[in-house]
Amino acid sequence: MIRLELDMEQVERIVETALKEDVGSGDITTNTACAESESCRAVIKAKQKGIIAGLPIAKTVFQELDLTVVCVDNIGDGEAVKAGDVVSEIMGPARAILTGERLALNIVQRLSGIATLTSKYVKAVEGLPVKILDTRKTAPGLRVLDKYAVTAGGGYNHRFGLYDGILIKDNHIKIAGGISYAVEAVKKKYKHKYKIEVETSNMEEVKEALIAGADIIMLDNMNKEQMKRAVDMIAGSALTEASGGVTLKTVREIAETGVNFISVGSLTHSAPALDVGLYMV
Repeated sequence: MIRLELDMEQVERIVETALKEDVGSGDITTNTACAESESCRAVIKAKQKGIIAGLPIAKTVFQELDLTVVCVDNIGDGEAVKAGDVVSEIMGPARAILTGERLALNIVQRLSGIATLTSKYVKAVEGLPVKILDTRKTAPGLRVLDKYAVTAGGGYNHRFGLYDGILIKDNHIKIAGGISYAVEAVKKKYKHKYKIEVETSNMEEVKEALIAGADIIMLDNMNKEQMKRAVDMIAGSALTEASGGVTLKTVREIAETGVNFISVGSLTHSAPALDVGLYMV
């Protein structure tokens, strides 16, 4: 499980695609109402409390439109804000700032929402030896941003995609003919290149995964009593991950079962956006 650093080459590709979608052949409103020589100063301001994320991407938006735009951040990604805090100051050509406003805000709002929700889960299990993980339930094409936001909120990243980690799920098990067959096939092909994680839904499957030599055993949609029994059975021979239906109300009692990881899909697929705005000064 990793903490993601921003890959700025990927960020630039995402921003270029988003600008093509939003700006297309040109911002006809701004380019008509605003003189090319006009300069301005604007601020991005938080309208509610939360955790900020996405400021380097917002800067990339403005500078893709005009390299002379200057962004000065008063708060760093991963830091807490309250309503009224000035998060960043933007100075430069007014056309670039007005054209990039909505895209920059969309990014900061989405990523700050993910970071804020993640921080709530992290705080809920404070003091317990467990890590909060994201999943692959991200916006298509924006995974690098969504997963970065999770780390800004204090969480950790599960595998980034299908190519960098092995997770044998229920349908893989059905196709392979059982957990032991699936694990054996993976070990034969990859030896020790990857950790092998196996999804289980009952104690029989946990036992089979343990005997097969799984490195990580996912306890999928089990109740807390089942999880505690599974953790006791595994007894440190493999790492354990709780998954499925985790909420802020249940996450601490899940953590108290002794699992090593708790994966939460809602961090990226259901986080409400944090309200921020851009204002001309």
